[in-house]
Amino acid sequence: MKKATGRVFRYGDNVDTDVIIPARYLNSSDPAELAGHCMEDIDKEFTGKVQPGDIIVADKNFGCGSSREHAPIAIKASGVSCVIAETFARIFFRNAINIGLPIIECPEASRGIEAGDEVEVDFDTGIITNKTKGTRFQGQAFPPFMQKIIAAGGLVNYINESK
Repeated sequence: MKKATGRVFRYGDNVDTDVIIPARYLNSSDPAELAGHCMEDIDKEFTGKVQPGDIIVADKNFGCGSSREHAPIAIKASGVSCVIAETFARIFFRNAINIGLPIIECPEASRGIEAGDEVEVDFDTGIITNKTKGTRFQGQAFPPFMQKIIAAGGLVNYINESK
């Protein structure tokens, strides 16, 4: 697959899908429009500061709440290359993979990475390197079939490519 390197945006426990993309914007399915409102109810500066490749790090239960795919779409369309959390809500985990957004559960990384740190994630090995602090964490590497789904940009693209 590949590596991702970016600056960290840091959030706590129970970041729900209504905070990731507020319900008032769900009448749109345009990824660019969703990205323009990503995280605005928890971090007003996110959309103005996020750069392609940046990484979100959170604590427990990231993506809890409703099952809509708008949340991972908004994150991916904003340029975020990966989300690292102690744990993810199961439906968010599946939706993220389905739309091609890499996510990694790693409690140690969640606790050892701060806002603004520069982090590199190796998706093949699951190694997360905090380049700011010089620390490394072992996250769960994606199985090859999931790497193919993410590399294809999501499940629909993966299925269409294999026809």
